Amino acid sequence: MIPRIKEKYLNEVKDALMKKFEYKSLMQVPKIEKIVVNKGIGAAVADKKLVDVGVEELTTITGQKAVPTIAKKSVANFKLREGMPIGAKVTLRGERMYEFIDRLFAIALPRVRDFKGVSDKGFDGRGNYTLGIKEQIIFPEISIEKVSKITGMDITFVTTAQKDEEAYELLKLLGMPFTKAKGN
Repeated sequence: MIPRIKEKYLNEVKDALMKKFEYKSLMQVPKIEKIVVNKGIGAAVADKKLVDVGVEELTTITGQKAVPTIAKKSVANFKLREGMPIGAKVTLRGERMYEFIDRLFAIALPRVRDFKGVSDKGFDGRGNYTLGIKEQIIFPEISIEKVSKITGMDITFVTTAQKDEEAYELLKLLGMPFTKAKGN
């Protein structure tokens, strides 16, 4: 079975992007390469178990094993030493990536309190988009009773688009609920 979002991309989005940006080849049409879900856990300096909880939550949300992220530098002010686990991340590709996008757009984002859409200011200039989420409990896989601390996460959409405008159009056509039209 092909995920809904992948089917939508193949049947509708590719053609719409070809027409709008007048690509000469199908290979020029931007697509989502991967999604990186990253969770920084600052309190992990004091309590190492928080990283395990973060890894477990990300694994539950994405359906793929998350890995702890390690501090690259020591920062004395934060009592942080090089090599200490300080967060968790997971990289999604292929079918799992499309399933995650579907759940994010259709279920999780509409559960955000006072949701009016996501900002279109998260583009990096090279066609990638990062979305910050303040609470992990918007995902239905997370049981509110088991959550000891509400933490946020960053979801980065890495695309093959060359410009932000192309990436914006790709995400919008896939169903990303942006607040207002960019540049229109």
